Amino acid sequence: MPPGAVGSPPSSPEGVPDPAWALILGVSSGTGAAIAEAVARKPGLNVFGVHRGRYLDTARELEARVRELGRDVHLRQADASTPEAAEAGADELLQRAGPRSVKLFVHAIAGASVGHFLSDGPDRLHPRRIQRTFDCMAHSFVYWAQALVKRDLLAPGARLLGLQNPLDETHLGNTGLISAAKAALEMYVQHLAIELGPKGHRVNLLKFGTVMTPALRHVYSPEALARLEARHAAMNPAGRMGTLDEVARFVTVLVGEDAAWFNGATIDFTGGMTLRLLDLVLNP
Repeated sequence: MPPGAVGSPPSSPEGVPDPAWALILGVSSGTGAAIAEAVARKPGLNVFGVHRGRYLDTARELEARVRELGRDVHLRQADASTPEAAEAGADELLQRAGPRSVKLFVHAIAGASVGHFLSDGPDRLHPRRIQRTFDCMAHSFVYWAQALVKRDLLAPGARLLGLQNPLDETHLGNTGLISAAKAALEMYVQHLAIELGPKGHRVNLLKFGTVMTPALRHVYSPEALARLEARHAAMNPAGRMGTLDEVARFVTVLVGEDAAWFNGATIDFTGGMTLRLLDLVLNP
């Protein structure tokens, strides 16, 4: 079925589409793409993804891989960070998948500004950058949750998942805005867990360390990436960086019934990334 078409998905006797769908924001590359492919494989979810179009080739490759797994896929190219975007995207999802169809919602939007609050230079975090970062990394989680509930799109026992990093434990000088937005996201997750818990849904935050993504490869030179990997090997007790595949496979666990008691949790999947930081500083 071509993008934008209205389908009539098969339903179970309870009226829930079979298979159910995963809604993934930031689906075209990195963590979002890895999770999309993983949950299409297990437990076998269809994929409705939203992306800004920066990685069109990888988006097309992902679409092909999901179809090869025998699942339906619909990728929407749009900004997902605003209330209007959430409303429009949820309308399109309702047309494509039908009510009570979303088993998994993953918020994997990137779009943060780095810099300093009091700088007089080009790295100053001015109001537009602050608003944009909070919309992308925090507020949009609420916008989409509201839109999904309003349209009765959440399947029974749906899982809503935000993504976190270890910057709540240790700070980099130019990432204060990211840390603040992620702190807001954590509060949103906890309060939505309270509100959605009685309905049978679960809302959590998955915290993981640095993984190699197309965005990292775009920003850093090969030499800088080699240094990054070496430093993470020194930090992590396992002696290496985590991988996108490890993160994605763990999300398939969180979709399952064995993880149904997680709610309002910040789940640490960093592999102990920050445990040795003080030791490395004091005993280099």
